[in-house]
Amino acid sequence: MSESKDGGDHEDGEVNMAAWILGVKNLSIQPYPLPLLGPNDVKVRIKAVGICGSDVHYYKTMRCANFIADKPMVLGHECAGIIEQVGSEVKSLAVGDRVALEPGISCQRCNFCKNGRYNLCRSMKFFGSASNNGSLANKVVHPAKLCFKLPENVSLEEGAMCEPLSVGIHACRRANIGADTSVSIIGAGTIGLVVLLAARAFGASKIVIADVDDGRLSIAKDLGANEIVQVSTSIQDLEQDVMKIQNAMGCGIDVSFDCVGYNKTMSTALDATCPGGKVCLVGLAQTEMTVPLTLAAVREVDVIGIFRYRDTWPLCIELLRTGKIDIKPLITHRFGFSQKELEQAFETSAQGGNAIKIMFNL
Repeated sequence: MSESKDGGDHEDGEVNMAAWILGVKNLSIQPYPLPLLGPNDVKVRIKAVGICGSDVHYYKTMRCANFIADKPMVLGHECAGIIEQVGSEVKSLAVGDRVALEPGISCQRCNFCKNGRYNLCRSMKFFGSASNNGSLANKVVHPAKLCFKLPENVSLEEGAMCEPLSVGIHACRRANIGADTSVSIIGAGTIGLVVLLAARAFGASKIVIADVDDGRLSIAKDLGANEIVQVSTSIQDLEQDVMKIQNAMGCGIDVSFDCVGYNKTMSTALDATCPGGKVCLVGLAQTEMTVPLTLAAVREVDVIGIFRYRDTWPLCIELLRTGKIDIKPLITHRFGFSQKELEQAFETSAQGGNAIKIMFNL
């Protein structure tokens, strides 16, 4: 099957459409020509796409941290769909298979890739990031090895949620969460909640989650947090908030996850963690911070970071299949794929409020 210049398939005359970011708060559903199908690629009809915080950053500013969209770009990277075509060398997948897509294509040649840390590849081509087109489209072409078949009891929406869940899985692996680990989580947004779900699945002995929003805290409680703590945004309340978190835990905090990434949240995590413990920085709200590192260092508190994930999709899918993780409650809003709904969905996500995960159904 050959591709037409407008992105449509000659066979059925259908034009492939996608959600483009053209400028600040300027979204448009326009034709998206697909690349030719390579021998190791598959063509996927996308059925579910979630909005990530990084998508919202591009929507608001045309950049996310140091990743800049210097030209129009298709957004989206949390996705799942149905295989429509397979390349000549693809044996693992067939037309009609339901798949979740891992959105980053690494070079497979650099030392990071060769040593298994492909998420750190400097030549990574990631859906909807730094002018790499994303997956909020009718169809995409993607390497077959980055498409993971979904069991019958895992929905396409759950498949799309494997992407944010992967962040939680990778964070818990980096921090070595296990059955004897007491965990505090700062931030009850989407990422804080997936860290909570992952930590529970990894067997953490007790989980305390802190946030400024009591609505999000109630969701965290429903998802299995042992204790919830409402904290302040003010650095003046740091000592009081640390004491609240420590009292809620009732024992030493082995690992703290900062799922926000501000001076206040990182300082809270560092001060709350017991000597010999770990702080994992997951949220990246600020590129530079002023935090009490020296005081943490003399207590031998290790600071670790994460960037995206690696080798997580099979475990995510297995945890969803077995019911060890129920990701569905995180999906709070659903939209179709029209110009009006596209704009409504991104405005809803940008406003925050009670929106946890916004999902497009295509």
